[in-house]
Formats: sequence, structure tokens, C-alpha cells
Amino acid sequence: MIENIIKIENVKYKYEKESNDYALNGISLEIKQGEFTAIIGHNGSGKSTLAKLINSILLPTEGKIYVKGMDTSDDSKLWDIRQAAGMVFQNPDNQLVATIVEEDIAFGPENQGVEPSEIRKRVDDALNTVGMYEYRKRPPHMLSGGQKQRIAIAGILALNSDCIVLDEPTAMLDPSGRREVMDTLKKLNKAGKTILLITHYMDEAVQADRVVIIDKGGIKLDGTPKEVFRNIDEIKKFGLDVPQVTELAQELVKEGINIPTDIIDVKELVDLLCQ
Repeated sequence: MIENIIKIENVKYKYEKESNDYALNGISLEIKQGEFTAIIGHNGSGKSTLAKLINSILLPTEGKIYVKGMDTSDDSKLWDIRQAAGMVFQNPDNQLVATIVEEDIAFGPENQGVEPSEIRKRVDDALNTVGMYEYRKRPPHMLSGGQKQRIAIAGILALNSDCIVLDEPTAMLDPSGRREVMDTLKKLNKAGKTILLITHYMDEAVQADRVVIIDKGGIKLDGTPKEVFRNIDEIKKFGLDVPQVTELAQELVKEGINIPTDIIDVKELVDLLCQ
């Protein structure tokens, strides 16, 4: 039995008590241990609000969220919740607190009261995991955007977080920085970490095990990338792009070429056409 690391039960949230507008309107979602889930939606759909609710930065107006069985509205569990589901934000500069990379990663475990020898081990392990060990003595502000974001992820790893929630972590990065971050996330997921990636890039979403589309504060589609992205017309109604290769495959089907309509990967399409 795989346990749900995050359980969201009929959650509603509004930013102003008097307002009738809900940023989230009755969302229920369960994230299993070890799953790589991408949540997508256009700006204002509610996806970043959801990330902040999971991390107890915001509390639900109605409904409940549980992280490893802990109620996010329980003040006494706040630190445990944020350790269990570590959060990586859009701008890595907002997360870097020290003037040297390794000190930055040690900051969280130090605040937890972890033994110095264990901190040293966690810092080294985290840096090795994200491929940044050789930069451990560097000032973070001298690093590229992608490298800074990998340091932010290492900081979460040093807390021994089971789940990493990332709120558009590649939005401010160039393509190579985005690739670095995605490669890191896939590696972490293979090693057993639960990844919850909030993004508006389709090419990132197709790399997840599961894709959830949010629009106007509600879940509209939820399934594997293949199940979700074959609904091209529906996805476009939500103001989102679909992977170009999926669109191309469906156009080829309309022209009478016998291939599946749920292709999400260029190599897959090339292989099928070459046959």
C-alpha cells in the first residue's frame, strides 16, 4: 500500500474574506509517495496558491490539507510540515541566505539542531546529488540561475524532505538552466523523492508521471501525460499550449496517417513514422 504523502480534501481558498472570488474552489487531490506530478494552469488558475497551501504559507478557507498525515492548519506541526514538503520558489535569489554555498545548505539543518557531523554529511550528500559539490566554497551570487536553483533544491534535500514542491522553479531560467533543473528533479524522483512541479511549460509537464490541469481554481484534467495531452482542444480552452509533437501527430492522423493520437515525445513520433 503506497501511502499518500499529500492529501487535499475539498479545499477552497479566497484571498479576501469579503470577496466572492475563490482562488481555489473545492480541490481534492492525493499525491502518492514517490510520484512525480506536474500541475499546470495559466496565470491566475490557482496553482501557486495550491503550493503555498501545501507548505502552510496559506491556510485553507475551507477543507483540509494533510502532509504525511499532519494537518497544515496545526500550528504545532508547522516546522515538521515544511520539512516533510520542502518548497522551492520561482526566484532562487529569494531562497539563498548565506554568502557561501555550503553554509547556505547547512542553514536549515542547523536550525533543526542537527549534530555538526551529520550536517556536514547532509550538505555533502545534497551537493553531490544536485551535481554542485565542486561549487561548495563559491558565493551563491556568482552562480548561474540554473545552478542557484540546484542549490535551493540541495537546501531542501539537506532537511531530509520526502517531498519537494516546486513553484515554477524554471520560470526565470534560460533553456540550459531549465534543463539542469529538470534533470536534477528526474534524478531525485528515481531515487525515491516525491516531486510536485508547478509549471506552465508543457515540455516539463510531459516528463512527469502524472499531469494535473487546474483552471479557475478547479481540477479539469488528471492523468498520465499521454491521457491528458491527447485532449488538445480542451487544453487550448484553458489558455494552455499542448506539446508541439502531440499537435503534429493529431494533424498527421487527420491526413490519414495511421499513428496513435497520444504521442508526447519526438523520438516516439520519429520511430513510428520510420516504420
